[in-house]
Amino acid sequence: MKIPFTCKEFFDVFEAYNAAIWPAQVVAYILAVVAIILAIRSTYMSDQIVSAILALFWTWTGVFYHIVHFRSINALAPAFGILFVLQGLLLVLFGVILHKLRFGFSTSPMPLVGACFIVYAMVVYPLLGVRLGHTYPRVPMFGVAPCPATIFTFGLLLWAARPLPGYLVIIPLLWSFIGMSAAINLRVPQDYGLVVAGAIGSVLILVGNRKLRKVRRSATEVDAANVAASG
Repeated sequence: MKIPFTCKEFFDVFEAYNAAIWPAQVVAYILAVVAIILAIRSTYMSDQIVSAILALFWTWTGVFYHIVHFRSINALAPAFGILFVLQGLLLVLFGVILHKLRFGFSTSPMPLVGACFIVYAMVVYPLLGVRLGHTYPRVPMFGVAPCPATIFTFGLLLWAARPLPGYLVIIPLLWSFIGMSAAINLRVPQDYGLVVAGAIGSVLILVGNRKLRKVRRSATEVDAANVAASG
């Protein structure tokens, strides 16, 4: 994919964006820690709060990064912004209103992979940026930049009980491949982790959903057979 802006222009936008929204970056880390704690230690309304925090990350990034700032160098930015806001609305609908997202951590493979994604988004991603010379404020920051927010989302979705609404995976997966262009063309190699999270996270979620549906279908068939036998 051809990039319609230079590497310098890309990081110039982040410099202006980070300066304009400070201290939202700090608030994003605080909210992420709250989401992690509530996902691990389930309490009243914890699932809705975790969903709301994820929705806030997507909505904020869609409006303030894509639509307000990124559009200055990319004509497609408003469309990206709309997608991010839509993802935020889906998280509100399924997680807050319909309460179809229930989070919890265990030491089974999927939650452990999710934990790796979360650590990568919050710790490894910014440290890699610094190591590669992308120093603040000319750097994507966790929670307020699209790529680390997407990786974090995949991490928490892998903590969600199955079946997970498939609609919640479409936009993050799409963005994980769009973000690949930054890794290749703009020298942001930490975004390779975005592609990994998108591919592995989506496969694990879809496979987990399929297995649960199969188990439920088998249980229904057994119940029907038992009813028929007793009749």
